[in-house]
Amino acid sequence: MRCGERAAPLPPPPAGTAGAWGGVRRRCQRLLYWVPVLFISSILCWSYYAYVTQLCLLTMTNIGEKVVCLVAYHIFFMLFIWSYWKTIFTLPMNPSKEFHLSYSDKESLEREPRGESQQEVLRRAAKDLPIYTRTMSGAIRYCDRCRLVKPDRCHHCSVCDKCILKMDHHCPWVNNCVGFSNYKFFLLFLAYSLLYCLFIAATDLQYFIKFWTNGLPDTQAKFHIMFLFFAAAMFSVSLSSLFGYHCWLVSKNKSTLEVFRAPIFRHRTDKNGFSLGFSKNLRQVFGDEKKYWLLPVFSSLGDGCSFPTCLVNQDPEQASTPGGLNSTSKNENHLFPAKSLRDSQSHLLTDTPSWSETSAKADKGKVGMSNPALTMENET
Repeated sequence: MRCGERAAPLPPPPAGTAGAWGGVRRRCQRLLYWVPVLFISSILCWSYYAYVTQLCLLTMTNIGEKVVCLVAYHIFFMLFIWSYWKTIFTLPMNPSKEFHLSYSDKESLEREPRGESQQEVLRRAAKDLPIYTRTMSGAIRYCDRCRLVKPDRCHHCSVCDKCILKMDHHCPWVNNCVGFSNYKFFLLFLAYSLLYCLFIAATDLQYFIKFWTNGLPDTQAKFHIMFLFFAAAMFSVSLSSLFGYHCWLVSKNKSTLEVFRAPIFRHRTDKNGFSLGFSKNLRQVFGDEKKYWLLPVFSSLGDGCSFPTCLVNQDPEQASTPGGLNSTSKNENHLFPAKSLRDSQSHLLTDTPSWSETSAKADKGKVGMSNPALTMENET
């Protein structure tokens, strides 16, 4: 090469090579995501050995105490494992096909410049969908990656790279998104893991005290008993705060994401927009049949795409409600949205006897629901 001449640019690597390296990187990331789950599983296996073998079988001398502790322990252990398994391996639910844009809508969206023209395309696509929430700017919530109109309470998970119905958060300890399909399992996992740790700490306490008072023989069980109590007590503290927080979320019908960013409706931001009162909120997660509440089987109400909500103002682009029905709240007339709820959720609104939470709240101002001709009490 002569002086002053530019070096020829290096040829780009073959497309297949870049794709292969990308696939290897993604597989390595997927394996790393399982590290927290393996950590919890290893702690659980060790605790089983330490409690059953070292504490119950080798240390306890009273036969009655030994039998009671073993039976109760295995009940908590099985419920813990069952709920943890269901939380991990229940696939998050994604929006149904009706929320995906049609081929013609996709073409129109690509042709139109960003701005009001694109919003007009999205408004046409969403006009018959049960959607009430908006973006901060008042626009239709749309996912560029999944190419769909987002249902209410749906968010895109950057880890799963898909939209998740009623997404609460992505939990690394279960390597899964916690959303509509497995939120009940996640709550039961927190509850049973807390009970599991409290039970171990309570039954191990007297032997832990004997450890410090030299009341136990100097054997291998001595150290298992000590570390078992420390681990159970430590996890109990962290789990109790997390479980209490999610119990509060259920009572208010909120997700973790909605606490940090309240849902925005057409008329205003409303942090309690999806709250129907404590009993209704509880039934949305656990279902109507109480016999399934404590079991890790799916019993949540609805389809994850539509939710009963406090009254929101009529969208200008929607048609008026049939029959001209309206509801009065604070001397203002509000029209019900024309979009109807799914059948799987509407029965929450028709069960009128359970609307009133307490007699003290019965006389407060009533706010209409998103189902015509129905009203509910405004939660404060």
